[in-house]
Amino acid sequence: MRTQDRDPDRVALYGTPVTLPITSAQPMVPARAVPLLYLGTAHVALALACFVSAWWPRTVAGFFYHAWMVGVVHLVTLGWITFSILGAIYIVGPAALRMPMPARRADYVAYAFAVVGLIGMVTHFWMREYGGMAWSASTVAGGAIYVVARVAREVRSAGAGAPVRLHITLACVNFAIAASMGLLIGFDKAYHFLPGFVLSNVYAHAHLAALGWATMMVVGVGYRMLPMALPSRMPAGPTTYASAVLLEIGVLGLFVSLLSSSAWTPVFGGFIVAGLAAFASHVIWMVRSPAPKPHGAPRIDFGVLHAAGAGLSLLTAVGIGVTLLVAPVSARTLPLAAAYGVFGLLGFLSQMVVAMEARLLPLVAWYWAYARSGYHTPPPSPLAMRDRSLQAIVFGGWTIGVPALAAGLYLESPALVATGAWSLLAAVLIGTLDNILVLTTAR
Repeated sequence: MRTQDRDPDRVALYGTPVTLPITSAQPMVPARAVPLLYLGTAHVALALACFVSAWWPRTVAGFFYHAWMVGVVHLVTLGWITFSILGAIYIVGPAALRMPMPARRADYVAYAFAVVGLIGMVTHFWMREYGGMAWSASTVAGGAIYVVARVAREVRSAGAGAPVRLHITLACVNFAIAASMGLLIGFDKAYHFLPGFVLSNVYAHAHLAALGWATMMVVGVGYRMLPMALPSRMPAGPTTYASAVLLEIGVLGLFVSLLSSSAWTPVFGGFIVAGLAAFASHVIWMVRSPAPKPHGAPRIDFGVLHAAGAGLSLLTAVGIGVTLLVAPVSARTLPLAAAYGVFGLLGFLSQMVVAMEARLLPLVAWYWAYARSGYHTPPPSPLAMRDRSLQAIVFGGWTIGVPALAAGLYLESPALVATGAWSLLAAVLIGTLDNILVLTTAR
């Protein structure tokens, strides 16, 4: 495996202005308002999902395919995960991928479409009014697809390396397919025209969105962000393509086989596991190939701990997912599927968003503060911007909340569901406060 030992972006991540020339910093400063709009909306969406689950645990305990539960799930998948990715790409692009993503007037319009559509979609789910839900879904899809299409176009000229570009491009393509399928399912709820079993269509859409879009994006960006965060040497070479190829074959094959109820479903599930294993092998290599830590780096890095917790949840979700692929449908597999969703969506993807924010927001606050000074007065290091006590509470909330919520859904226990949801709600609110403090401190 080849490595890239000299990474100029790692310097920017830790706020060391000596090797960040003014000429390179000025055109690559991330946009300000648009990413904060997306990230702020994402926090509100996740807090609302946790509050509903905590206040009315019987709403989500039991059989999961009903309107209120689907509304809560979309607050997590669309409101939290997708909005966080869309907001983060405006920051990650210039700061880590060397991909310019300046905010234009159309970006604000796209955000307005996305947030109005999300509100309408969740509200119509709550009212069980599926026609309005489908049209609201079209609105949020239109806004999100604009940003995704822009990313797919801009990433072609990014300086992050071909494997990273491939992962991100495939993620954008998968998002378009998943959004189209989601719209078909939404209109089918009102007009009933899709063939096949309803849950099979839903599973196909959910896996394409979670694995093909969010996970593919996490893996692609992870090849750049994880070496900057650990810190470590950066993997390179042909093996870094493996996760993209294996994941894409598995995700598209699983999507088609679920739609058609094909016996090939376990085979394509194996491709997905192999793709995740390929990425995990690179992560292990990164951990074993450390780079010197910058001065002032904390001994305990909560961003890295969140990433490790996300990895453990991914292992659990993979184990449950493989079991669901080979086990016959029974009265116990449906609640097991709900626990699978918690570990995959909240434990893995959502906690990876938290890990990303732990490093990304101090980085972008540093960039913005440096730009405001005209690149004359370097601000304090991003490593000093986080409140360690608040970070510890947030990590504890996620560590308790995810397994408690998963156990509550599997055992159909409203008390456990409420315990997990209250714990996650506290973590989300305190994490939001910590993010606000980072932004205001830098300013």
